[in-house]
Amino acid sequence: MRAADPADPAAELARLAGWQRELREQFPIVTAHPELAYLDSASTAQKPRAVLDAVQEYLVTRNANAGRGTYPWANATTAALERVRERVGAFLGDPAPERSSVHFVSGTTEGLRAVALDWLAPQLADGDEILVPFADHEANLVPWREAAERLAGAGVEIAVRPLPYQPGSGDYDHRALPALVGPRTRFVAATHVHHVLGGDMNVHRLREAVGPDVPICLDAAQSVGHLPVDLAALDVDFVVFSGHKALALPGTGAVWARQSRGPAFRPGGWSGTPNTVGLVSLGVALDWLAAADVGRIERWTVALAARLTDRLRRLPQYEVLGCQLSLAADATAPLRRGIVSFRHRDLSSNDLGFVLHSHGFLVRADSLCRAGARADDERDGAVRVSLHVHNTPEEIDGLLEVLDTLD
Repeated sequence: MRAADPADPAAELARLAGWQRELREQFPIVTAHPELAYLDSASTAQKPRAVLDAVQEYLVTRNANAGRGTYPWANATTAALERVRERVGAFLGDPAPERSSVHFVSGTTEGLRAVALDWLAPQLADGDEILVPFADHEANLVPWREAAERLAGAGVEIAVRPLPYQPGSGDYDHRALPALVGPRTRFVAATHVHHVLGGDMNVHRLREAVGPDVPICLDAAQSVGHLPVDLAALDVDFVVFSGHKALALPGTGAVWARQSRGPAFRPGGWSGTPNTVGLVSLGVALDWLAAADVGRIERWTVALAARLTDRLRRLPQYEVLGCQLSLAADATAPLRRGIVSFRHRDLSSNDLGFVLHSHGFLVRADSLCRAGARADDERDGAVRVSLHVHNTPEEIDGLLEVLDTLD
């Protein structure tokens, strides 16, 4: 059990109730729609008032381009973006900021493609191997395959091998992984929190499994802003995340590069005008998360997810995806990190999503961008409930009441 997993989720929710009420009131879109329960934070997170106010204040007082002017507004914007760069490293617990670097991107997908095409591909030679996830988010598979295809077009053949998974849980199989690492293994891509199954993929075990020299790239789209990320403990070489999932505006994100294994990471191409207002929002969002205590946010959403799975497992018409040993509220297996996906045994996931919306519950209901899933095949569909600090036990209970009526 992770340290953040409450022994008694109900007691944890009671302990944090006052703290949570104060934070919930800081989300204008949530308080403006009390008839709705937004349960789709894994797709995009809602924004607290501090972020919205900072965006408006920037746009009406000093909006200018960065790195391209000498007048005060431009200088202020340039300085603000550098502060955001430093804030990203600090928020991630960067153990060596004097050596590492932070690069702004439009989101996780662009960041992973930059690592794949601008950094990894030029290093690979004929016969090299890389290990990547074949059952996580499609954005953490397609860029590595794209790099292999480009190399193949130049006559360089590399092997793209799947990371092993534990049957039944969806976690990486760290015991099987060392046998897949050989002298030509050059790179490993992994996911911090699974976007469908909600599991912490225990990436802190990857370094021991793959050895001290193989670079590791971490898709942290579902962890940054949702739970503490400790770079010193993870010992990975890249962390990539999206700002819009961490309470900032869309079109923002970052690649943190350790800059210790392999050549220096520098995204290719000309660096055009950055998303200045988006990056300003990212800095404020990270400040807000730090002040709110992202560790408490994790404990709150983990406890809510446990409340949902504990009841959902008792409804025979539903199948909860992921580890079946962590469904009970008092389970000793690691609990879900605020993400619960399930299927009705008779209703399609799309139909179930429409039904839930008609009752005021906003959920994701489709193939969930999972690698290997087909968007047009209902068998690959699921309903996903993803939680944040503004969600409440009453919303979970109301959702369960509706689900229980659907035989």
